[in-house]
This record gives sequence, C-alpha cells and structure tokens, in this order.
Amino acid sequence: MKVKKQHRKKKYQHKLNRKRLNRKQRNTGTVRCEVIKDAWDNKKSTYRNLKDMGLANDPNKIIQIPNFKQEKIKQAKVIVNKEEIEDIEEENITTVPIKKEVAEKLEKQAKAPRERRFMLPKGQVEYITYLLDKYGHDYKAMEKDRKNYYQETWKQLRAKIKTFMGIPKQYGKYLQARGLLDKEPDDEELKKQAKALAED
Repeated sequence: MKVKKQHRKKKYQHKLNRKRLNRKQRNTGTVRCEVIKDAWDNKKSTYRNLKDMGLANDPNKIIQIPNFKQEKIKQAKVIVNKEEIEDIEEENITTVPIKKEVAEKLEKQAKAPRERRFMLPKGQVEYITYLLDKYGHDYKAMEKDRKNYYQETWKQLRAKIKTFMGIPKQYGKYLQARGLLDKEPDDEELKKQAKALAED
C-alpha cells in the first residue's frame, strides 16, 4: 500500500518581499578592509576572489595538519614506483596569485606600529598620583602607607608607577597639573630619582 503524502496548500504571503529576501541571500556582506574592498571583483565568488589575492578562504586547507598515515603511504608508493616522484613534485608547485600586492599591503599594515591605547583606570591613577605627591620615588615608604589596602610590596608599587609613567597621555596630564612640565629639572630631584632607579 502506498503512503499518501499530505500536501499543504501553498499561500502567497503578502508580507514577504521576495526581491529583498533573494538579494539578502545572495549578498556576501560588506567588506570592511579597504585594501580587499578595492581589489574585490563582484562577478567572482568569495573563494575565487581570495585565491586571486593570495589569501586563504579556509586556513585548515592551506595549513594542513600533517597526516602520518598519508605520508607513509606516499613514501611506500615512491619506493614501489619511482616514476611517481615527478607527479608528486608537480603537485607541490604553487601558482603565484594575480593580485599578490593585496597580501603584501595587508602584511605591511599588520607590521606597522600601532598607537598605544592602554590607559589605567581613574581610581588607580588617583592612587598613584597621591603616592607620587606624598613620597616622590620612595617606594619603601609607599609600601607602609595607610591607603595601601591590598598590601602591595614596594616592587609591585614601583611596577605600577612605571606603567603609569609609560602612558604619555595620563602622565603628561599629571605633570601639567603639578607644573612640572615647564619647570627646569632640579639636580637634587634628579639625584633622588636616579637613586630610586638604582635601587631597582
């Protein structure tokens, strides 16, 4: 006996915009990278575009995990048939991508130095500035301060202050507020700082 299929009556849905849905399905999304966007060809597929630029669509296929079994099989075939060595060598030849300058530009961008955006939290900056105002660079005195709630060692405090001094935006603001930016360096103060750094 034949199983009878149930056919649901197809209704035209007025609320759906088929044209927009098809466009959305076919759309591969906007490319945010300017270098890739300029070299992108809308007539080609994503895979073809990336291959022409010398980029990988699937990194797992490009950088494969070596398969021990497959390597042993290849070696056995080479031993049995010495003619196959030429075929294996032909397989290893890679083609040069058409738009190789895209990959080079991306590589250059990746290697370019970036602006440091790291900033310390406001509370930490206030605590460090308080310590610097009160003790200068005497880290061992800072260790015994009442506001050292987390009982940080003098080395930990020194590391925090060094980090703070390494952020020009925040440290510059601190120096400007204390009027130390335009002031000529005092010999005694420099000696104190040098002594504190020598102890490190």
